[in-house]
Amino acid sequence: MTTLISGSATAEGTKRYLTRLASTVVPAHFRELEGIAVATIGLGTYLGREDGATDVMYQDAIALALELGVNTIDTAINYRHQRSERSVRAALASAISGGAVRRDEVVVATKGGYIPFDGAVPRDARAWFTQTYLDTGIVRPGDVVAGTHCMTPRYLADQIERSRTNLGLESIDIYYVHNPESELEEVDRAEFLTRARAAFEALEQAVRDGKIRRYGTATWNGYREDPGAPGYLSLAELVGAARAVAGSDHHFKVIQLPYNLAMPEAFTRANQQVDGSFVPLLEAARRLGVYVVASASVYQGHLTRNLPPVVAELLPGLTSDAQRALQFVRSTPGIGTALVGMKSTAHVEENAAVARRPPTPWSEFQRLFSAAGG
Repeated sequence: MTTLISGSATAEGTKRYLTRLASTVVPAHFRELEGIAVATIGLGTYLGREDGATDVMYQDAIALALELGVNTIDTAINYRHQRSERSVRAALASAISGGAVRRDEVVVATKGGYIPFDGAVPRDARAWFTQTYLDTGIVRPGDVVAGTHCMTPRYLADQIERSRTNLGLESIDIYYVHNPESELEEVDRAEFLTRARAAFEALEQAVRDGKIRRYGTATWNGYREDPGAPGYLSLAELVGAARAVAGSDHHFKVIQLPYNLAMPEAFTRANQQVDGSFVPLLEAARRLGVYVVASASVYQGHLTRNLPPVVAELLPGLTSDAQRALQFVRSTPGIGTALVGMKSTAHVEENAAVARRPPTPWSEFQRLFSAAGG
């Protein structure tokens, strides 16, 4: 049986990390999540080939990121057929055993919901799925939506165990239900909320068992849609589902959604109803006490070149469009952490350099946002 690294990110540990990195990054590079200091830039592990060379690239990138003040690592069990989680395990185990960091200094997030292959696409995917999930009773007929997604309590409990093993961690700091809006392709909204409550019951149990520390949802379209759209997610409804399960002490504390210069809806679109009025997602999250993580901060590389010159004018002191795109995201009021996929050490060095500067203050950011067409 795999020995798991004990502990989780703590206020004491992350403060120690922040203090140790004081000469490398500015204090404003960290935000607070339930007392934990979380870097405003996080390392994502979504893209890349499913091969050993990419595994090693991610391991090297994570090791360097931890040295440069990026203490936030984001992955998912289905990324690269579980290889991304396993790359995180190798990098963390090496960094911790070598004394570069301690477990309580690092915030690790992963996701469950999609059916993940194991290392590679099997020759007979249907037979593999039947043997792995149906025959074992982990998934029952009718549990899977669109052939790829499941969020039943039994399934999520299984995925948490697999992720803990993949990551080599006793406790996962943030666990997301991955793109729950997928369920809305096949079930009505009332049934969806019933499924969400059942999922949150399982996640609250995982918190009680010490397997995860907090949970939320990682989405692509759900929080950015208009209220009438089929896949629309209401943050207030989901927080309400968590409250229905666990009361005011619920652990639904974090959400993730794409936000960048080309996809600014979380800041600009008043599509979330809270206390009787419609407000943008970021304001809704503030009112509901939910930390927001931005994915696709550089839009999978599309925003790393050819940004309008006015962006550089209003974000002085940065040397590349990738840095400017990241600075835009981390400076947006309400964004806690800007994720960027990094599997090359050169990209880690370039992106982590932003941590040497504070986020752009609101007075200047306002001008930037207007110039960018927000």
